[in-house]
Amino acid sequence: MEGIEHKMVSVNGINMHVAEKGKGPVVLFLHGFPELWYTWRHQILAFAALGYRAVAPDLRGFGDTDAPSSITSYTCLHVVGDMVALIGSLGVDQVFLVAHDWGALVGWYLCMFRPDLIKAFVSLTVPFRPRHPTLKPIESVRALFGDEYYMCRFQEPGKMESEIAEYGAATVIKKILTGRKPGPPILPKQNPFGNFHDTDDIKLPTWFSKEDLKYYTNKYNHKGFTGGLNYYRALDLNWELTAAWTGVQVKIPVKFVVGDLDMVYTTPGMKEYVHGGGFRKDVPLLKECVVIQGAGHFINQERAEEVNAHIHDFIKEFLIV
Repeated sequence: MEGIEHKMVSVNGINMHVAEKGKGPVVLFLHGFPELWYTWRHQILAFAALGYRAVAPDLRGFGDTDAPSSITSYTCLHVVGDMVALIGSLGVDQVFLVAHDWGALVGWYLCMFRPDLIKAFVSLTVPFRPRHPTLKPIESVRALFGDEYYMCRFQEPGKMESEIAEYGAATVIKKILTGRKPGPPILPKQNPFGNFHDTDDIKLPTWFSKEDLKYYTNKYNHKGFTGGLNYYRALDLNWELTAAWTGVQVKIPVKFVVGDLDMVYTTPGMKEYVHGGGFRKDVPLLKECVVIQGAGHFINQERAEEVNAHIHDFIKEFLIV
């Protein structure tokens, strides 16, 4: 990770760790769960070499960024507030936004609340999710996928943390990152991450080294998983807070990239939304939806060069020469 600079920035009442490299137009990279700024290591180096300033924070609750204890400190308003302050600290009026997983959800909120700050958005794996006018998110997914759907299992404070602790951070991270089972993610109440005696046999994929796993494990052993899990626990509160944005379109130029084996993309109803006109109706400036064959959820790491090319081909259209 040669040449990547690390600093702490005061944003929205917390201290945020930021990794960055390069000079030029800013590309802001937002990670998901259970990840860190480190998920963007390939992108930071590539885009710095292409003449951009690549910036990747640890979101609140993750890595070396502060982790407030209250669930109510993890709403979309808090996290978008962090990003607005971070962009302001960079000394620029607008950024290119690239985001994955939970970071993409934060990205959609950022585009919805502060479109003036975003030149263009590349969303990886998570399309826009319009607010349902009457159904809260957790009751909705529980009705569709049952109590063992991962978002439902994450709701009780402390419960998932204790289950993760039984396996250990390294095993859980390895299990999540190597998982390629399509469809809605289910965490059984018994052995949610597999049989204990089998977990040592999980082989790392070629795109994720032992050194990568060690970095993640060290950070999660220090910070814990509660910050990341609190994003899921604030989903219903987000629904309440965003009532005023019901039916609002996201009017930012967008490119969507997803793997055909992705757990979100293969969840029932998602392909129909992405390709059937619903996505474009909600995001009228959606330029393209790219489906990468044979790729799973963590495409920015698994298919880094291919994803980098898709990102650059899109954002370079918006450069002012």
